[in-house]
Amino acid sequence: MKKILGLGILLFAAAGIFMAATSTVDFGLTVGDKAPDFKLKNIDGKYYSLKDVKDANGKAPKGYIVTFTCNTCPYAVMYEDRIAALHDKMAPKGYPVVAIMPNDTEIKPDDSLEKMAERAKDKNFNFLYLIDEKQEVFPQYGASRTPEVYLLDSDMVLRYTGAIDDNAQNPDAVKTNYVEEAVAAMEAGKEPSPAKTKAIGCTIKVKR
Repeated sequence: MKKILGLGILLFAAAGIFMAATSTVDFGLTVGDKAPDFKLKNIDGKYYSLKDVKDANGKAPKGYIVTFTCNTCPYAVMYEDRIAALHDKMAPKGYPVVAIMPNDTEIKPDDSLEKMAERAKDKNFNFLYLIDEKQEVFPQYGASRTPEVYLLDSDMVLRYTGAIDDNAQNPDAVKTNYVEEAVAAMEAGKEPSPAKTKAIGCTIKVKR
């Protein structure tokens, strides 16, 4: 479990002094933690949990590529085709993509479930595209960006987290496909290395 600093401000009006008190709170997963399951609405109107997910062969997955993404972030848009290609390549190996849209739709109306369904149809997404309507799931995972990946094994233990690859701007210039290499390591019975990279993308828009 990651730790972040919470900041409390005390105002001493008479003296005109501001004092800051810090405390640590739990936030999100670290590699080796067991991820929580969820029950979220998909673009087809049905609710799904990770336990409902099957791989491309209709079998229980070897793992899950949980990806927080959206319609509106320019970085997420740059990765749309790569996320779809990742699912097409990894789902037959037992590692399907499960995409989750975490933004507050009052702030980002074009991330609504209706707009998500339109985008999925336009882009021919064939993976689950779920909405975190109550914004309860992404904090449990510790996601802060779109896109941001959490690669889980069959026991829902986090094995890799961060970016999809090493070049957000230019897919033709990618040198390292982090998620693909992490899956290959897992298939070989090894620990992914790196197990964590920095996710590059837009901040998740949280209800005010």
